[in-house]
Amino acid sequence: MPSFDIVSEVDKTEVKNAVEQTNKEVGTRFDFKGSDARVEQAELVLTVHADNEFQLNQVQDVLNAKLTKRSVDIKCLEISDKIEKVSGNKVKRSCTVKVGVEIELAKKIVKFVKDSKMKVQASIQGDTVRITGSKRDDLQAAIQLIRTSITDFPLQYQNFRD
Repeated sequence: MPSFDIVSEVDKTEVKNAVEQTNKEVGTRFDFKGSDARVEQAELVLTVHADNEFQLNQVQDVLNAKLTKRSVDIKCLEISDKIEKVSGNKVKRSCTVKVGVEIELAKKIVKFVKDSKMKVQASIQGDTVRITGSKRDDLQAAIQLIRTSITDFPLQYQNFRD
């Protein structure tokens, strides 16, 4: 029985390269000269440091541009609204790179598939959603349905089997 998996993954090496490029650009820009502006990475948590909120937003924009250039979808970033004060005037903000399909989104995908009356079944398996059906055409129609209905989160379609 043909099937495929719906996942949400990010290439960690591309994120690391984007962080390194951001730090390199921030280090050479004139408006950041003498400041403590940088981005630190701890696995999938990015911490943006700067001297003030304006510079913090500037560094965040540079990071977003570098991630986009390296084909990492910005929608997978969960940017914290809380700006923390560090020593003196320095501030920092954390960004989390979301990996895996969250339970709420997985339930939403399963509901879309069931409500569409297609001849496919959807099941949640950890942080992936598996779609199975009797025909390849039904699975391709399910992919198109999900692509058009879920646009607020980056999804990939993998493990297509006949």
